Amino acid sequence: MTIEAIAVDIDGTITDEKRHICISAIESLRKAEANGIPTIIVTGNVVNFAYAAEVLIGCSGGLVAENGGVVFKEGENNNAVETLVERSFVTSAEEHLKEKLGEKFDKHASHDNMYRLTETVFYKTLSEKELEDALKDFKFLDELEIYDSGFALHVTDKRVNKGTSLKYLCERNGINMDNVMAIGDGQNDEDFLKQAGYRIAVGNAEDKLKEISTYTCKNNFGDGVAEAIEKFAL
Repeated sequence: MTIEAIAVDIDGTITDEKRHICISAIESLRKAEANGIPTIIVTGNVVNFAYAAEVLIGCSGGLVAENGGVVFKEGENNNAVETLVERSFVTSAEEHLKEKLGEKFDKHASHDNMYRLTETVFYKTLSEKELEDALKDFKFLDELEIYDSGFALHVTDKRVNKGTSLKYLCERNGINMDNVMAIGDGQNDEDFLKQAGYRIAVGNAEDKLKEISTYTCKNNFGDGVAEAIEKFAL
């Protein structure tokens, strides 16, 4: 088994249910980096949050943020954040939702939307059904994807996802997707796990993700990440 890179989600994967990063995951990812295996952060979070996690852990592979809408890697693209999709459909959806949801929009919209370049996010205090109902008559509905990350609901342009953007980043850096180990826990991780040769679900992952995985960890959250890295990469 040859692992050229590790692609890992943040929330619910290297962090626990309280969004605390697990020390075991950090230690194992650093060991992999020391052995020449770069880590790529793949997340639904905003790019500045993802970059902070990347620096904290010591990852060198770059990052995919906003469920594939954004990529970044030190030393590439003149060190600029790269958006992979125009925001037009999402911006139109946002205006539609403001009209349909009224006061609920501001009440449930994520505070980090001001930093988001390609998607709009709601806290899970708003139900997915309420969001779907409000979008039923949106004229560009077929252009959107709604992801439940486990921590929030993401309205995203369907032309990109974690998988397409991870593949783009890897191909640009000469990494064979067959040799990528992808680790995740939730619905929005399915796309990037499907692109990887080694598909890992941490123990707390959704059943659907476990079904498409080549290995399901015995341990949850970051301890599962450490388990997979020790077993397959080191």
